[in-house]
Amino acid sequence: MSTDESEKKSKLEALLDAAVDSIVSIDRHGIIQSANKSAELLFGHAIDEMIGRNISILMPEPWASQHDEYLRRYLETGEKRIIGKGREAEGLKKNGSTFPIHLTVTEFWAEDGVYFCGIIHDLTARKNTERALERSQRLEAAGQLTGGVAHDFNNLLTVITGNLELLELNIDAPEQRALLEEAQAAAEMGADLTSQLLAFASRSVLQPEVVDVNRIVRDLTSMLKRTLDGNIELQTVLFSDLWTTRIDPGKFENALLNLAINSRDAMPDLGSLIIETSNVVIDAPYSAIEVGVEAGDYVRISVSDAGSGMADTTLQRAFEPFFTTKPAGQGTGLGLSMVYGFAKQSGGNVTIYSEESIGTTVNIYLPRHEVEDETTRIERSSLPDDELQGSGELVLVVEDDPRVCRLTLERLKLLNYRTLAAQNGGEALEILGRTDGIDLVFTDLAMPGGISGYDVADHVHRNHPGIAVLLTSGYAEDLMNAQRLGSHSIQLLRKPYKQIDLARLLRDVLETHRRGG
Repeated sequence: MSTDESEKKSKLEALLDAAVDSIVSIDRHGIIQSANKSAELLFGHAIDEMIGRNISILMPEPWASQHDEYLRRYLETGEKRIIGKGREAEGLKKNGSTFPIHLTVTEFWAEDGVYFCGIIHDLTARKNTERALERSQRLEAAGQLTGGVAHDFNNLLTVITGNLELLELNIDAPEQRALLEEAQAAAEMGADLTSQLLAFASRSVLQPEVVDVNRIVRDLTSMLKRTLDGNIELQTVLFSDLWTTRIDPGKFENALLNLAINSRDAMPDLGSLIIETSNVVIDAPYSAIEVGVEAGDYVRISVSDAGSGMADTTLQRAFEPFFTTKPAGQGTGLGLSMVYGFAKQSGGNVTIYSEESIGTTVNIYLPRHEVEDETTRIERSSLPDDELQGSGELVLVVEDDPRVCRLTLERLKLLNYRTLAAQNGGEALEILGRTDGIDLVFTDLAMPGGISGYDVADHVHRNHPGIAVLLTSGYAEDLMNAQRLGSHSIQLLRKPYKQIDLARLLRDVLETHRRGG
């Protein structure tokens, strides 16, 4: 080989090795003639190991068995199955694992005959992103459906529990009271179920505050040790300078408890459970790995176990509501759904890594709280029971569901309030404009007609500052926008609620408004 030819060959090899995609050439018999550095890294074979072997070593079945036949048929008949066509296929690594690729094959001629060149692009990252997007869209659609069902169910439960409470005032027979108590217990179970559904749908009523996650984990450790079986070792690895985050601490505790219970069930014989906290800065490359987690500063809480792990098909559906691999009667399938909904509603996300027979790690990402000097809201204590009755104050009830409206009016009358009713936000504004002496507006949050409970509250704040406002909802999908409530000192009563909850919050709101709070 001449010096000039040698230089050309060196330049060509340098160009091929600089290519991001893998490039492999073969002869008419499918024998590998050359490969670049990218191919070496992608497939795990050294270049010397590939050269001289059939290209099928880089292909899983059925492509490996079919390739030589496709090549022979093309050379004899000109029928193109892979030549000159780009297509998606699978590659085979040296360790036996497969991965998605896009393959483009071209032919070229040399003095000694025809050769073929394959350009292989690794599709693993793209496929992971597509699966994550598909899963996210599927969960979002399920969340919208679930949230709507839970909203309607909460209205039904409000009517059921409210009427049961009113019936209780007129029932003295022990056997009838026993039946009533059983119905009330069933209604409370229904309320718990809708609460879990709303958590998945990211429509829970959250009470966020700035918290130290390490402190919550420490406080929860003793309870977790009692919850877990004695054959499970619980360890905590807490980052010493952990950032704060603004979340609902009660919902976070529930999320950790759910994850711990899942880990316990995955380790029926023996195992270890580790809860780890850390600060994580997610940039664009990291976000590509942690699919679905946007760039930013996060507090990460990792819950890892050495349990049975999950198959890939299970992993893809892990966050779906009511999906469970546990036997009937041993799980609702809402645990991971609640964790997912809590993290998303808190501005973060959840990822899962799992391998069968090895274990599972669930990572919760919660956004870093930037403002450290925020004034902590002081919770007011409930008023004593003897001060829960109203003093004849006039309450405007705004509720589009006629059954809930009738029940609410009856409840308020029993608490010694005078009442007016509006079926929607527009009617409420009309009543406010023509009626004097209204002390409080008690309005549902989500209503038809384009005027929401928030709009009614804003109108009252601007035009009737002497009137207090109390919101109620079972479908508070945007309550994470807490400043919209906090800026006007507006509180919210979660449906379904009990008479005692309504009585206490009404007095609290009225007294606070009178004091100018």
